[in-house]
Amino acid sequence: MNELLKQNISKNATFSETELEEFCKHFKLKYFKKKEYLLKQGDVCRFEGFVLNGCFRIFTFDQKGNDNTLYFAAEDWWLMDNDSFMHQSPSHLNIQALEDSEVLMINRTDKLMLYEKLPVVEKLFRVMSQKALVAWQRRLIRNHCETAKERYQNFVSTYPDISSKITDKQMASYLGITHEFLSKIKKR
Repeated sequence: MNELLKQNISKNATFSETELEEFCKHFKLKYFKKKEYLLKQGDVCRFEGFVLNGCFRIFTFDQKGNDNTLYFAAEDWWLMDNDSFMHQSPSHLNIQALEDSEVLMINRTDKLMLYEKLPVVEKLFRVMSQKALVAWQRRLIRNHCETAKERYQNFVSTYPDISSKITDKQMASYLGITHEFLSKIKKR
């Protein structure tokens, strides 16, 4: 199985070689073309994905039809709709490829089976969930405490690879500002 996935896993939990092979064999490689959706709002999320290469935008549409970007997922990132996946309910999110991409995907049935079969898998996803929660908390604090310019500078310095792959409109959507205001920030 892919070395990038194994490296990512080893940052979060210690697997024996046998456990690692058992875990990895449940992932299927999927290819997505630019603008193709992995998940559309209203569908049920039945997968968790690990991005081998490419970039994705995770966003939702509000009642006025405006899109609001929650986050981006690039190489070595995980992606899914946790709420929809856990509750098997319609998703509020869209996951769209921003470029041709490759993702290793595991379905819900296999993931739940692995929780039972390999206790280290439950530890892995608990640790990853805790790290994701910390990242969301930090983002909320930034959104409430930093100016738009500070949020922009933080994003560009923290995620230079992602910022080079997205449009200004997508960046503005993520920052919670208008495209025009982002243009003014970039000119200064």
